[in-house]
Amino acid sequence: MNLNLTSNSELRAKARAKLSGNWTPAVLILLVTLGVACASLLLLYFPYFFVAPVLIVGVLGAFLNSVRSEEEVKISDLFDGFKNNYGKNLKTIWVMIIYTYLWSLLFFIPGVVKLYSYAMTPYLLKDEPELGANATIEKSMKMMAGNKMKLLKLDFSFIGWIFLSMLTLNIGLLWVTPYMYTARAEFYEDLKKAYQAEA
Repeated sequence: MNLNLTSNSELRAKARAKLSGNWTPAVLILLVTLGVACASLLLLYFPYFFVAPVLIVGVLGAFLNSVRSEEEVKISDLFDGFKNNYGKNLKTIWVMIIYTYLWSLLFFIPGVVKLYSYAMTPYLLKDEPELGANATIEKSMKMMAGNKMKLLKLDFSFIGWIFLSMLTLNIGLLWVTPYMYTARAEFYEDLKKAYQAEA
């Protein structure tokens, strides 16, 4: 489904405007995310498999909340995936990961295509908690039909910043990543509105 979507340059501009003056909480939420993930890894990996997938839902949801409001990114939002529908969030992200892995066995490109097909899944877990795991993934696929290349181009537009971050021993990623997450949240909001209008 090819929709009339906002240009990637405008999505990035919206992301920069949202983060202006709010970089500190955006960086802090990433540090907390890394801290929680690393702490679970220290416990012989086992808890990591029950923590990291749900952290994905939490951190993306936190940036989505900030895009939708006038408020800065809230660290407390990071744990929403644990407080609301933890079991379904965990199952859905793991199903998504497994599907992506299985498609990647057919060579690299099918795996990348599916990765972008499933990209809206974490956001849909927040917005449509009544959907089951497979239904959530299937809706992401429907929304991304004809729009995967646009999101890929949006991600690739950050490649220069990522390379520059390597010169800072990747410390710069603490600022580049919030920029990317905010732009992706803007993409989802734009895609959701266009998809609903088309439907």
